[in-house]
Amino acid sequence: MRILSYFLLCFAFSHTTIFVFFFSFFALSANLSSFSSLFLPISASKSHFPIDVILLIFFAKNKTLRAMEEENVTSSPSTPVHRLRHRRRSNEVVMDGDRVNASPLLVNDRNKYKSFMVRTYSTLWMIGGFVLIVYMGHLYITAMVVVIQIFMAKELFNLLRKAPEDKCLPWIKQLNWHFFFTAMLFVYGRILSQRLANTMTADQFFYRLVTGLIKYHMAICYLLYIIGFMWFILTLKKKMYKYQFGQYAWTHMILIVVFTQSSFTVANIFEGIFWFLLPASLIIINDIFAYIFGFFFGRTPLIKLSPKKTWEGFIGASVTTIISAFVLANILGRYPWLTCPRQDLSTGWLQCDADPLFKPEPFALPAWIPEWFPWKEMTVLPVQWHALCLGLFASIIAPFGGFFASGFKRAFKIKDFGDSIPGHGGITDRMDCQMVMAVFAYIYLQSFIVSQSVSVDKILDQILTNLTFEEQQALFVKLGQMLKDKLS
Repeated sequence: MRILSYFLLCFAFSHTTIFVFFFSFFALSANLSSFSSLFLPISASKSHFPIDVILLIFFAKNKTLRAMEEENVTSSPSTPVHRLRHRRRSNEVVMDGDRVNASPLLVNDRNKYKSFMVRTYSTLWMIGGFVLIVYMGHLYITAMVVVIQIFMAKELFNLLRKAPEDKCLPWIKQLNWHFFFTAMLFVYGRILSQRLANTMTADQFFYRLVTGLIKYHMAICYLLYIIGFMWFILTLKKKMYKYQFGQYAWTHMILIVVFTQSSFTVANIFEGIFWFLLPASLIIINDIFAYIFGFFFGRTPLIKLSPKKTWEGFIGASVTTIISAFVLANILGRYPWLTCPRQDLSTGWLQCDADPLFKPEPFALPAWIPEWFPWKEMTVLPVQWHALCLGLFASIIAPFGGFFASGFKRAFKIKDFGDSIPGHGGITDRMDCQMVMAVFAYIYLQSFIVSQSVSVDKILDQILTNLTFEEQQALFVKLGQMLKDKLS
């Protein structure tokens, strides 16, 4: 009997040990929910109740110990880690090599030579095409500006596009382009109307047609805009109001941004290619040398909106741009093809009497120039002093157009406006500074260079534009009688 009792006691002890080992192992690797689902069938048996209680107590203890250990592991090192991170944030100079490689500066970019080659290749192609178009003349340059406008508008329209909404509004893209071409007709009609009339002669049928269109130009443009306005109202859909009105406002903002600068650009072109080519070239030079100086020497970030811009690139490009403005104005100002204004839309070669701004004048060098310097006097064009003002603006103020575009892209969380130019992004990415520069060049030209007095050419332009052929004949007869009376 004692042997049998001893045997049963050993069996119960071994049974308990096996179960305790099993569930303690399971408790360390499983969640409470999965453990309870496995444990419930066992606890239903009354014969194993003491063992179940022991297992429950053991599991709860292990679970508590495990939770305490995890809490200690996570909480104890939290303070030092937090302090380390705080110290790293407070340091302005980071010595970690990985952090240096992650720097946005070009000087620390490991792939900078590959991007440099792609950017250089695209730049050479653009400069070559630009020179060819400039050689072809005023009308072709204006056509280039129109093409650039279309690409810019396309890139800006796509910024707020949403595919699900556009599927429900199939005519929204056509409406945007309707407003775009209406604005184009209005802007270019006002700028080129006189030159278009000068191109036509009184013997041609198109002369009457053109003069009629010029006379009712504003009414035609307003009618087209009202058609677009009614089109917009009639296409409004429920649950789409906010998106549609957002697109309407966005479209008008694009028209203001794009056509404001383009109107000034085209006006500069017909005042003389010089006034278009010099400002545009200065922006190109500034952009190229800012990239080169930043590429090789850039260490100090310039502005947070554009992390890759550096003070070294900004200062180096500014000095180079101002010097280039003075030299380039002397070279471009010696060609009548570039300095003569165009009064019509023909493409013939231009010849005109040189403006006093483009006539060479001697300039004595200051007395503080060293005696070993070989030249004591040099020949300059008066326009070169004006070019220094353009160069100063192109190097210091115009880059803020690029900073504005950088902030704009950050607001929309995009890197570039498009990908039409390899290594540069989209057309809008290249035109950000040009837009600011074109407006300044026109205002400077009209304020400080072009004479504001009434001239015979301006009066004749007004007569040819606003009077019919019969009215012009009547005016000619009246002028003849007045001159005859004065002479008699």
